[in-house]
Amino acid sequence: MRDADGFGDHPETRAAARPGVFKIFRTGQLVHRPPVTLDQPPQPVAYSHPPMPSISPDKTWESLTAATVDVARLEENGLFPDPEKCPASAQFDILRTRIRQVMEERGWKRLAITSPTIGCGKSFVAANLALSFARIPSCRIVLMDMDLRAPRLAETMGLSFGPLREVLDGDQPLESHFRKLGRNLALGLNGVAVPDAATVLHDPATNAALTAMLDHLDPTLMILDCPPALGTDDVIALMPQLDAVLIVADGTQTTAEDIRRCEALFEGRLPIMGVVLNRAQDRGLARYFRKRKG
Repeated sequence: MRDADGFGDHPETRAAARPGVFKIFRTGQLVHRPPVTLDQPPQPVAYSHPPMPSISPDKTWESLTAATVDVARLEENGLFPDPEKCPASAQFDILRTRIRQVMEERGWKRLAITSPTIGCGKSFVAANLALSFARIPSCRIVLMDMDLRAPRLAETMGLSFGPLREVLDGDQPLESHFRKLGRNLALGLNGVAVPDAATVLHDPATNAALTAMLDHLDPTLMILDCPPALGTDDVIALMPQLDAVLIVADGTQTTAEDIRRCEALFEGRLPIMGVVLNRAQDRGLARYFRKRKG
């Protein structure tokens, strides 16, 4: 049957024949897809963790608050910031060079400074050794007061510090506690004594904090002023985080037996860099040193 225009009555034929009219849909085969059900098991979704920020020691050093010290006070307390004014600083420069050669040769960075008993001058040696290293522009030095029971370095250097324990526990970042003396000496000192020091030093958080300090500061050398070796287990607790130890003896009070006991404590467990004789006046102790060197 045809309509008045002479075309068949099929809708598609009629639409195609009219001017300005075109088809939107075309006939074709049906595509059969499986039905979607709501009881399908959940499919695993892979999540990618955001990349960890890279550690930049340069930025960490720049973020440290600068410390201002009174040079006259340092000298009064037996420290040698200016080698031209203190001829004795030459002895620390010699010690510095010997230590640096051995530490770099073996890839060591963490040096403990201890003594058999209290009052031998270990803090005196630690501070002056750090100042000597800091005079080398290419070196970055970290000085830490790990004698938690009886911290002295902050007072000796005339600086005010909060509790180092908060950093060792992980409660405070090192940037909020450490101070920078000059361009290349970072100070992690302690202003609050810790009676239960052994508990802190045995805590895995302390090991993690010390490791993080190495990563973030990347020092040439980290000098740790440690507790006396005899009498407590504080230094023993720190051994896993140490590369070598330097023993300081007092010529007026340390005995040869004290040094032997101290050496036995570290023998086979931690390399001994040597023994520094402070206030060398005891002839008996001097004989021990000659025998030991021979």
